[in-house]
Amino acid sequence: MRRINSLFNLKHYTCFLLCLLMIFITGGCTGKASDNNNVKNSVYADVDNWVYAETDVSGKDADVFFVNPTVYKGTDEELFWKEYDKETKSSFVGAVNMEKGIYDDNARFFAPYYHQAALSAYYVPEEQSKDIFDLAYSQVKDAFEYYMECYNNGRPLILAGFSQGAQHCIRLLKDYSGDEKFNSILVACYAIGWHFTEQEQDEYPDIHFAQGEKDTGVLIAFNSEAVDVQDSLMIPKGTKTLAINPLNWKNDGTVADKSMNLGACFTDYEGKITKEIPQLTGAYIDDSRGALKVPDVNPQDYPSVLFEDGVYHIYDYQFFYRNLEKNVQTRIESFLQN
Repeated sequence: MRRINSLFNLKHYTCFLLCLLMIFITGGCTGKASDNNNVKNSVYADVDNWVYAETDVSGKDADVFFVNPTVYKGTDEELFWKEYDKETKSSFVGAVNMEKGIYDDNARFFAPYYHQAALSAYYVPEEQSKDIFDLAYSQVKDAFEYYMECYNNGRPLILAGFSQGAQHCIRLLKDYSGDEKFNSILVACYAIGWHFTEQEQDEYPDIHFAQGEKDTGVLIAFNSEAVDVQDSLMIPKGTKTLAINPLNWKNDGTVADKSMNLGACFTDYEGKITKEIPQLTGAYIDDSRGALKVPDVNPQDYPSVLFEDGVYHIYDYQFFYRNLEKNVQTRIESFLQN
């Protein structure tokens, strides 16, 4: 059985038994999957290689495939996670849990472990980092292919991610943009914390950016920042991204007052909401950058930690938690009705 070095440390016999167990308990891979070597030999046949792989369909109308954000800073020499020990896996799980509650009220939840790029990989020349991001994406795609063959069974699908996870989700959308089966089940792709430009839209006309709160089969993205920010890792200076406002679900510069904010929620690594603030901030989309400007909070009260002051990247989900939670349900309902 093919392995990803030092990520899973599987023995052939153990993996074989786990595959059999999945087949008998969850339905496993049947039919055409038996002819798909990529799926048959996938390390994702082992449930231990999933942060979550919820197989019970009772009371759940849809599925979520979630891709984890960057959780490892790295160094100039360490550009990706080479080892997944108990501590690092705990951080990986915790980062998933912080967003999980937005998506899983009416959906089964699937999230794979993968050899993600470190934050440091974003600050080296592209020729040095390309293989790192390609490796990370290849594992995400491997997991997604396994999910599609062995778990989906035609169920409505929400593709979701944050930060690096959003970057990989957009790449998945591009790879599957002409796939009729994929397009027929896609409720929406929430690629929050990464950019998608008009040039990319022109190159992939089958990817439709969201225009409102109920449209389905669409891409949803935004990047939060203070009013005076003009450059960030997520939206480099001179780049204009497409965006939608999670408060009023508009693509233009219409200001959404903070009264429209149903609740900012701050979560811990167990996914528990430790603090909730209704009407924390309004938001509007900047015409020149496509950034989601957040006018009603002070950067000193919400420090960026990893980036420059006023780059609210780590708060993308938290500032608009309840609105996003509600919108996931709205789009699932819209998909089922149509």
